[in-house]
Amino acid sequence: MSAAGSPPAGGDGPVRGPVRPSGLLDVLRVASVVLDTEGRIVLWSPQAEELFGYGAREALGQYAARIMVHEEHLDLVVKLFADVMRTGRSWAGAFPIRRKDGGTRLVEFRNMRLLDDRGDVYALGLAVDQSTVRRLERDVALSTRIVAQSPIGLAVLDSGLRYVSVNPALEQINGIPADEHLGRTVREVLPLVDADAVEDAARQVLDTGRPVVDRPTTGRTPAAPDEDRAWSVSLYRLENALGTVLGVAVSVVDVTEQHRANAEAETARRRLAVIADASARIGTTLDLDRTAGELADVAVPELADAAAVDLLDAVVRGRRSTLGPAEPALIRALAVRSVDADGTLSAADPPGRVTRYAPDRLITECVRTGLPVMVPQVKDEDLARIARSPEAAELLARAGVHSYLAVPLIARGEVLGALDLIRTRTPRPFDEDDLLLARELASRAAVQIDNARWYQNARDTALTLQRSLLPSHPRVTGGLEVASRYQPAGATSEVGGDWFDVIPLGDDRTALVVGDVMGSGIPAAATMGRLRTATHTLASLGLDPAVLLEHLDRITGGLDQAIATCVYAVHDPRERVCSIANAGHLPPVRVRTGHAPELLDLPTGVPLGVGGVAFSTTTVELEPGDRLVFYTDGLVETRRHTLDERLDRLLALLDHPAQSLEEVCDLLLRTLHEPDNFDDVALLIARARTPDA
Repeated sequence: MSAAGSPPAGGDGPVRGPVRPSGLLDVLRVASVVLDTEGRIVLWSPQAEELFGYGAREALGQYAARIMVHEEHLDLVVKLFADVMRTGRSWAGAFPIRRKDGGTRLVEFRNMRLLDDRGDVYALGLAVDQSTVRRLERDVALSTRIVAQSPIGLAVLDSGLRYVSVNPALEQINGIPADEHLGRTVREVLPLVDADAVEDAARQVLDTGRPVVDRPTTGRTPAAPDEDRAWSVSLYRLENALGTVLGVAVSVVDVTEQHRANAEAETARRRLAVIADASARIGTTLDLDRTAGELADVAVPELADAAAVDLLDAVVRGRRSTLGPAEPALIRALAVRSVDADGTLSAADPPGRVTRYAPDRLITECVRTGLPVMVPQVKDEDLARIARSPEAAELLARAGVHSYLAVPLIARGEVLGALDLIRTRTPRPFDEDDLLLARELASRAAVQIDNARWYQNARDTALTLQRSLLPSHPRVTGGLEVASRYQPAGATSEVGGDWFDVIPLGDDRTALVVGDVMGSGIPAAATMGRLRTATHTLASLGLDPAVLLEHLDRITGGLDQAIATCVYAVHDPRERVCSIANAGHLPPVRVRTGHAPELLDLPTGVPLGVGGVAFSTTTVELEPGDRLVFYTDGLVETRRHTLDERLDRLLALLDHPAQSLEEVCDLLLRTLHEPDNFDDVALLIARARTPDA
């Protein structure tokens, strides 16, 4: 409420009490003078004193023409005064006056005849400095012209936030005539604009007097009912000269193009950020499932609420796949991600499952044509083409799937599979910008997935070869109980070099072999297979271990410059000894009852294939219950520890004679073989038995 209990200025309610005056009269400084019929001054206002320079005591009783009008116009003014008094018609005009101080000023006059309750006649004169009037006229004309011709939408809201003035630019922006604004609120005029925000800001301006500048708002108006527009809105409190709050001035600038440009720039920035993130996160390993999972992790939630990475099953198996128009697709799910555990996860194929998708399914269309498939607004009939089954379609419907996008994964001209994306929580449907980002993401990820696929195929091939060349030996042979392990390397290029063997000989003797071909991959596995065959042949001849290694050395020298380390041992249960020769390999460990585990002190020798260096045989005792542990360097070597530290750790782990051989094998692999050691491991443990056991 205004002062003295009056209603707010500019309100529409009835006036029930005094209101604060306007400041306009104070700006004009209107001087009031009352004259009798003779032209003498009977009333003299303070403004008259200010304008003419005479005090009330000096002016009262004087002829007005003598102190209010320049002497050049005295006769004309006297005549005009007489006409007003005789006819009763008002007169207005401008005359120069001479102030008491001698200065001259141009003043506008208004004269009219007055009649009091006794029938006496007086004259009322109103005078205003013409320069003040002209300045005010110019200000009003300028304001009116600016408001009318401004390209910026302008409006005035009263203290009840109802329109009282609207300029033509705002009429055009809103698409509503000015007279349909007047007396109505923003919410009533523009229901599809965020009126709450605008009105809250206007109330804040009314209450505090602090302007709100460039507040963004969006919505739709009758001027463009089918498209979203953006505006920059500024609000200022209006007050008169006395500080009375009149309302709020509103300026509206259409910034739709700038808003769209900023949105496009933000979209481009987001797209680059996602692609940069994808480049850093996808392909950190050559594991196929992990690479697919990394792609799904980037896609959710940045691009979709749920994502699935699916490959053609034939592609996973290393075969090219082309689908005819009527052929189904066998799809292997690799990874699924969702923003939450809703029906999208239940409807998706779990990783590892191979599912047959009919020819009419959208994912089948995507992998068959190599083109993206986008359904911005998913309908019930679309769900049947997205899901693998009617039950899955029902789960997707319950989850609120409303938009779908599938982009092919293409690498080196071959369609590998598809990246499937759906939106449930995100209200915005997939659009062309999303499609562009998804295709870029899929294109980059497909190369990494293809590399992982070929890596996995090559690794599987190497492992198959490696395992086919390793022995399958009985648990007990001759006078020994034997356990063994082979742990493949973590990388395809490092599979294939390590081997072990258990070779039964005559008289219950047993030959034990552990070796490591330098190099890796399929060539190393093939060399290992040839050396293993040669070792079997030579062992059957009953050769001394050192002599056998000399033969292997000559054979290795003829295998395309192959080099290998090897330990060859022959156990004789009757003599309770073991004869061992070493060709550049790590020494075996002997574990005896009542003694600490020890590394056997053997001549190291040189690796097979070096040539020119003789080998020697060392005989050690091996009583019943004693164990020999053979291993390759992949078990103990790391980049972070010295070899002596790792061998000490091995000896400490073996200081548990009560454990079974199988348990010891598992303990050593679990404890010593570290994930970052990309080398394969061969491990062979033999325990001597009593001759009659």
